Amino acid sequence: MSDALPPPAPAAPGRTDAFALLVADVYEAAGALRRLGERTAATEGLTQARWQVLSAASEQPVTVPQAARRLGVTRQNVQRVANDLVERGHAAFAGNPEHRGSPLLTLTPTGRTALERVTERAAAHHRVLLGTLPEQDVTAARALLRRLLTELDREERAAAE
Repeated sequence: MSDALPPPAPAAPGRTDAFALLVADVYEAAGALRRLGERTAATEGLTQARWQVLSAASEQPVTVPQAARRLGVTRQNVQRVANDLVERGHAAFAGNPEHRGSPLLTLTPTGRTALERVTERAAAHHRVLLGTLPEQDVTAARALLRRLLTELDREERAAAE
């Protein structure tokens, strides 16, 4: 017995139904991309969460709250992953001259190498996937998702007011 969802009904959905199906497709794609990310990260002994936190600290050292905001997850989750990265030798905490109670997460040479390798593997996967999709479709899909994110941000701000 398969866990796969049944195919959508063949009838042309209304606008609201089309949006609901788009949301469902985005979640399904996100799940598939997460699974691919986990397999890709595992090649370097990482999880996708470790990969994301390493990436968040790759350009410049960041505090755990800064990384959490950038990744859109809780500070506690990033703290747990950061501690794990430090324990494994992929990252280190350094003093923060702007806030003594919130150290900066930095990559070690081992962490930087692991990040570079897993990022290269991901880029190879992306090239294969993109080889099957017309560039204009990818560009249009990204533009639509960016517009959707703008509207969701606007709604979230309005709800907070």
